[in-house]
Amino acid sequence: MKLQTKLVHISKPDELTGAISTPIYQTSSYIQESPDVHKGFAYSRTANPTRKVVEQAIAELEVGFAGFAFSSGLAATDCVLKLLNQGDEVVAGNDIYGGTYRILSTVYNRFGITSKFIDTTDVKNVANAISDKTKVIWIETPTNPTLKVSDIKEIAKIAKSIGAWLIVDNTFLSPALQRPIELGADIVVHSGTKYLSGHGDVLSGFVVVNSEEVAEQLKYIQNTSGAVLSPFDSWLTLRGIQTLALRLQKHSSNAQKIAEYLLTNPKIDKVYYPGLKNHKNHEIALKQQDAFGGMVSFSLKEDTLEAATRFLTKTKIFILAENLGDVRSLASHPATMTHKSTPAQIRRETGIQDSLIRLSVGIEDPEDLIKDIEQALC
Repeated sequence: MKLQTKLVHISKPDELTGAISTPIYQTSSYIQESPDVHKGFAYSRTANPTRKVVEQAIAELEVGFAGFAFSSGLAATDCVLKLLNQGDEVVAGNDIYGGTYRILSTVYNRFGITSKFIDTTDVKNVANAISDKTKVIWIETPTNPTLKVSDIKEIAKIAKSIGAWLIVDNTFLSPALQRPIELGADIVVHSGTKYLSGHGDVLSGFVVVNSEEVAEQLKYIQNTSGAVLSPFDSWLTLRGIQTLALRLQKHSSNAQKIAEYLLTNPKIDKVYYPGLKNHKNHEIALKQQDAFGGMVSFSLKEDTLEAATRFLTKTKIFILAENLGDVRSLASHPATMTHKSTPAQIRRETGIQDSLIRLSVGIEDPEDLIKDIEQALC
């Protein structure tokens, strides 16, 4: 089946009742015939029928071996990092999501797991950064918030040459626009809070792996640590996934129009969007993405926090909120919101200026969105 057909039918009819919509199995435990003899479910932390459907769905969409659902994107990230041992090293992008940077640099560093943060858009940087301790290469592509694009296929070759895992955060595009495992990645991570659910009403995270051995390890960690997705949030995510392809088409179309408009506004300094031909990674994006996504970032010529605040408090359609991937258009200020925990020097080195504004472009009429930006810039 084509992707759009697959997405519509991703929520499987219930085998027990024939219900077309996957039921919400809101239960903590399950009856057993005798000790440890049951129908495949004993306790909902270990397995739940509703969660099982959404885990199978994300694995199918990402063309992986197995999928796992968590209570947040960072819970998913945490589970993956628990695959590592003391003395292991992570090579990661230098402008990854602030929460990922924070957990690597302030939590896992305490357990003897070191991290190097580099510009992964240059494959040579990755090759030069690896060592015999490197167990994971962690990339976001496009990155949050400056939308840099890394070559998944080439970085996968480097990871395989040293026996490391390539982990790709695919939150910004979703499997509707990019499937990293097809390009050689070993593990894919999502904040399902964003495009997968798509309506700003769920907190969730997902991991997809391409190996039975790693799947067994992650299943053990998921069950042992316990940060699993609830039945109701699993059901909401399944409902959201069914319109994923349609939403991403509209998000991408709107974002392209807004990025092109921003290039023409004299108050704008830099515009970050892979769909623009002047974006330095445009050709790589063309090669590995089906479209360019709904995220646009830009900085102002008046590069100050005050100027950014003026814009963010004047928008009428764009909602100031710390989220993305919603059907509604959202705006945020990375330096004081999503990347506040990243040291100021590192933020500026990676392009996160004081005036940088990140737009999560929704599915509204693009003319209305452009008018809203126009009046907020006045």
